[in-house]
Amino acid sequence: MHKKVAVILSGCGVYDGAEVYESVITLLRLDQRGAQVQCFAPNIAQHHVINHLSGEEMPESRNVLVEAARIARGQIKDVREARAEDFDALILPGGFGAAKNLSDFASKGAHCSVQPDVLALAKAFAAAQKPVGLICIAPALAAKIYGFGVTCTIGNDADTAAVLSEMGAQHAECTVGEIIEDTQHKLVSTPAYMLAQSISEAASGINKLVDRVLELTVPQS
Repeated sequence: MHKKVAVILSGCGVYDGAEVYESVITLLRLDQRGAQVQCFAPNIAQHHVINHLSGEEMPESRNVLVEAARIARGQIKDVREARAEDFDALILPGGFGAAKNLSDFASKGAHCSVQPDVLALAKAFAAAQKPVGLICIAPALAAKIYGFGVTCTIGNDADTAAVLSEMGAQHAECTVGEIIEDTQHKLVSTPAYMLAQSISEAASGINKLVDRVLELTVPQS
């Protein structure tokens, strides 16, 4: 039986949405492993819009779901439609969208909150003891999902790791090609572009994360 995996995207573009390479690598690896995938995104306005050529903020508004549909080739749904019982696992690629749209971690740090629909879905997976994969900066959401003591990684950035620790997470340093697993919570994380210097480096850890998340699934009856 094919594993069913929900993937939450946070827009389209590293600086204001989902990191495109991380998202595509995740989707590619899931497909290679025979998983059935459904992408989701919150139907909300982006925190802001960044010109990815100049790095400057643009005076316009965009919708996270509409932008994420670019990566998913239109095959994407509002995260409010997602039900944990319909899937075996959940994966969140990184990109600043995870810290700006799925949460306000980028601006509020340890005092951040997670977008309510995203948090509710992630908590449902956690409560059902279904595996979750958090990539790049997405582990910043881990303590909000699982509570105090959850183990995760964003690589080795001391300042970001300190903020995660302040939130109640236990940070574990990790190289770009490896993963960190919290066995109690079935949570898998990897640094990806927190450390990666190339797309192949990012893929080395993401592929391991996807493989391990699928290994941790329990087939649905």
